[in-house]
Amino acid sequence: MIHGTHNAIDDPRNETVQIFINGEFFERKDAKISVFDSGYLVGDGVWEGIRYHKGTLCFLEDHLNRLWQAAKTTGIKLPFTRKELVEDIQKTLEINQMETDVHVRLMITRGIKKTPSQDPRLTISGPNVVIIAEHKKTSEETRERGITLFTSTIRRGSPDYLDPKLNCHSKLHEVQALIQALEAGADEALMLDVNGAVSTCNATNFFMVKYGEVWTSTGQYCMNGITRGNVIKAANTLNIPCFQKDFSLYDVYGADEAFVTGTFGGLTPVTKIDGRELPSVNGPITQHLRTQYYHMVEQEVLNG
Repeated sequence: MIHGTHNAIDDPRNETVQIFINGEFFERKDAKISVFDSGYLVGDGVWEGIRYHKGTLCFLEDHLNRLWQAAKTTGIKLPFTRKELVEDIQKTLEINQMETDVHVRLMITRGIKKTPSQDPRLTISGPNVVIIAEHKKTSEETRERGITLFTSTIRRGSPDYLDPKLNCHSKLHEVQALIQALEAGADEALMLDVNGAVSTCNATNFFMVKYGEVWTSTGQYCMNGITRGNVIKAANTLNIPCFQKDFSLYDVYGADEAFVTGTFGGLTPVTKIDGRELPSVNGPITQHLRTQYYHMVEQEVLNG
């Protein structure tokens, strides 16, 4: 099994899931998008990943807010309301008879192009909407074993050319960073910002713990993670000092604990960074924050 924060337990039900494409459902093997789709041609699209837990789409409003902001930022005009989109997600879950431990991937591209081109004026259709819901339960082994990180030379972009907060289909720089990390023998990549401060990982947000304090990046150069935000809230609830600040690898190499956050994996501990072992894996603060985060997830279920 590939080791990383997106490890999931194999589930044969995923071979026959129904995929939502523009209002219709297709068998997984038949789910296709045109080669003239703007997302395929130039990475022109936005997306969300949402966890479905015990009949609840967790932190749904946060995800919808982020999606609508991304659509506005990229000039993609969504031809539906939030309510209509949620209804389509629910239809996808219902047709697949899903109840819990599900990951929903929602993708919206600008649409079909008349010819291969960046020019949005050559788009001849409305947005393409794809909803993929899969049975995905996180690997307990990954959670206990933790992951290793390697600092990539690929930097997170500046907000004035590709804002890292934008959940867009253009992910090649993150793929390049991950390839560097894999070739170095690590599981995932740690990425710096344009100023050399620690930003985020290739697919998750990074936190470190030192002297009983939790540090994460300012947010200016990192992904606008829903789980990241909830972990910051969890720290505040637990009265654990949590700082969004600039810090460097100098600080990271002296950390007591570290972990990464994401919608799928929640909180995943880090064991090594650039070959340096951390003193504590699944340390006390990481465990406290993880427990509080899961409490927040259960509260989402109770609040319906």
